[in-house]
Amino acid sequence: MSPLPVQNLLLEELPARASKTIREACELVSLNSGHVLSEPGELIRDVYFPTECVVSLIARVSGNACLEVALVGHEGMAGFPLLLGYDTEPLLAVVQISGEAWHMKAEAFKPMMEHNFALRRALSKYAFVRLAQLAQNTACAKIHGLAARLARRLLALQDFTHGHQFHATQESLASMLGVRRSTLTLLAISFQRKRIIQYSRGVLTIVDRKALEALSCECYSFAPTARRAQKIR
Repeated sequence: MSPLPVQNLLLEELPARASKTIREACELVSLNSGHVLSEPGELIRDVYFPTECVVSLIARVSGNACLEVALVGHEGMAGFPLLLGYDTEPLLAVVQISGEAWHMKAEAFKPMMEHNFALRRALSKYAFVRLAQLAQNTACAKIHGLAARLARRLLALQDFTHGHQFHATQESLASMLGVRRSTLTLLAISFQRKRIIQYSRGVLTIVDRKALEALSCECYSFAPTARRAQKIR
């Protein structure tokens, strides 16, 4: 079997044999924005390694209240509780931006983790990094202002999508930040007036990345894609 093209940094950084083991069990799928990959408390049945799509991990607080605590893009995987030996997802995992991902069944992935030490060791490092990011994002939501948090999210989305333009509804951005749509709308208008972004019919364009970086809180420097941001400047 010829090797599959990867386009997922986590898979690319695995030891060659471990990466090959996973890739040969994967299929490339297209995921649409809004598609729910797993619900809180639900058994994890699928594992995804995004190449183009972006997945939001969202914590539900009470009723309809929710807050995004992490983004998963081409740097990682959705279904990472399996790396820690847990079969259920504590967070809502939903596709934020449409695109492709490598997909495999959890029932095929779990034996690989159990019997392949090199793979388990490599992916355990990713699990540690992801937990640190969850903690950082939680602190960010508590401490930093809304404008800084929106700037940080837009920078991350731009990094994940490899470009200056992507689809993003005001509802989805408001959900990411845990605020009302009306609050997000006012802030987006402010960003547009400053010519930092343009927004029309669900398409958001980053006009001034340097201005976003200046507005963003320091948490962006901890983002998995920040070190690669120079590629899209």
